[in-house]
Amino acid sequence: MIAMPLQFHRPIENMEIWSASGDGFSFVISLESPTGPGFHGRSGYLASWRPLYENNGAIKISGSPFRTLAEAEGACRNMAEHLRAAIDAHRPA
Repeated sequence: MIAMPLQFHRPIENMEIWSASGDGFSFVISLESPTGPGFHGRSGYLASWRPLYENNGAIKISGSPFRTLAEAEGACRNMAEHLRAAIDAHRPA
């Protein structure tokens, strides 16, 4: 299967949140800090994923929060590759 690369975009201009979807999965990155506006938590970029067409909660990607947006995007891409490989391994030949 040829997978489409994840293309992150900011769905809400005034919030530090980015999203992407592909191959049936949704990925979200949010910038968090202990104080100030926006999402509160440990400082950094929190990355998470969930199945796109199921009503499940998001699953935090290991290593979150990341120091940079680029690190968080890379973690999402790695998780997408892992999920695709797991799906391919369970498909009948």
